[in-house]
Amino acid sequence: MRYFLELSYNGKAYHGWQNQPNAISVQEVLEKALSTILKDTIEIVGAGRTDAGVHATQMFAHFDFEENFNSKDLTYKLNSLLPKDIATHSVFKVTDDAHARFDALSRTYHYRVSTLKNVFDYDYAFQMHLPLDINAMNKACKILFEYKDFQCFSKSNTDVKTYNCDIMDAFWKKNGDELLFVIKANRFLRNMVRAIVGTMINIGLNKMNPEDLHQIIESKDRAKAGFSVPAHGLYLVNIEYPKTIRIE
Repeated sequence: MRYFLELSYNGKAYHGWQNQPNAISVQEVLEKALSTILKDTIEIVGAGRTDAGVHATQMFAHFDFEENFNSKDLTYKLNSLLPKDIATHSVFKVTDDAHARFDALSRTYHYRVSTLKNVFDYDYAFQMHLPLDINAMNKACKILFEYKDFQCFSKSNTDVKTYNCDIMDAFWKKNGDELLFVIKANRFLRNMVRAIVGTMINIGLNKMNPEDLHQIIESKDRAKAGFSVPAHGLYLVNIEYPKTIRIE
């Protein structure tokens, strides 16, 4: 039987989602907790592979287990065993062929940019105290919808077969003393959101024009795009799946 696990985590202490040979990951901690509680070797598959330091307010993973268990009881036990920076929200049964990564219809990320010095969020938002032209940045967002190939924003030496992504939404909005970037797509490339944000910030600082984004994307050259903003301001916030995969 296959189950989906919904969780959230503060990525500060972890070397990303995926298991690493010499560093702690969210996946490793979860697998150890599940294996301990269920008294079996449990391997999980996540909906994505967030980088070191990236957070998730909503993440999903699937695992297989043939014995019955009480989902609410398992959720409670996991939260009791897991460290304070990882929380489980629900466990539910899905169809046997459901896949946390491949069945995801969309993923939404937020990136937080703090416009004023704040002693409580310097670990959780990128500090940019120079004035940013949000109108120019939103003009650049509209250009993203004209393209599918985003190789220029991808980390080099990745094992992907295609650089094509369908961007469904992208915009900046002011949220108190922060600027929040929201982007939704069917899939994302490694480092893609952080590279887009860095490029947008250069546009907001008037170091380049929004129209320059055409040449950057068409170049397919990472060196042409802007800097990669720090991981600690990035949050995976929503993943959508077909309703038909859920059994209970």
